[in-house]
Amino acid sequence: MLSAIIALAVLAVIFGLALGYAAVRFKVEGDPLVEKIDALLPQTQCGQCTFPGCRPYAEAIAKGDADINQCPPGGETTIIALADLLGRDPKPLNPENGEEKPKRVAVIDEQVCIGCTLCIQACPVDAILGAAKHMHTVIAQECTGCDLCVPPCPVDCIDMVNIKPTVSTWGWDYPTPLPENLARLANQTNETSPPPKRNSSEPEATGVAETTKVASGGKQ
Repeated sequence: MLSAIIALAVLAVIFGLALGYAAVRFKVEGDPLVEKIDALLPQTQCGQCTFPGCRPYAEAIAKGDADINQCPPGGETTIIALADLLGRDPKPLNPENGEEKPKRVAVIDEQVCIGCTLCIQACPVDAILGAAKHMHTVIAQECTGCDLCVPPCPVDCIDMVNIKPTVSTWGWDYPTPLPENLARLANQTNETSPPPKRNSSEPEATGVAETTKVASGGKQ
């Protein structure tokens, strides 16, 4: 009996060493550029970029098969960060992929939910708990606000609610864009947008400056 246990232990050690060596010897290195791009994406897995998730979108950008302005959840901040990383000029969000929205979370009306599980099947991050013919609920901390659970619901019991920042959750948008890219993006947006209309009730800047100068007796 003891000899059998020792034999099994020796075999386990041998197989463990063999597997460890194989893992190191035949390790497949990933593309570091894809990893960096994927780290900048919001990880909502919403598919608005026309790819099934953030990782496939990152791979397509690295290969040159996708542009950097196809991610509505990431919005302007992500576009500029990708431009910084790849050495490209930033550009406005492609309207064909959607529009940038504030961060949101799904909320299920538990009184109306019929327990069909269709939202559970649609959720790409497993943020919905429930079972067939039982009430469902959303794990708010896991929800990415992708909206994919809303269309399948047959009783329209899911609402997307804006997340209000609190003292403990508020922070600067990540990643921080470079100032020169912010300026270039602003110039591109101004070239494609009509100039804003000035309210007739608002005084012109020159008028305000002259009034201030007169009131102060012309002193600087």
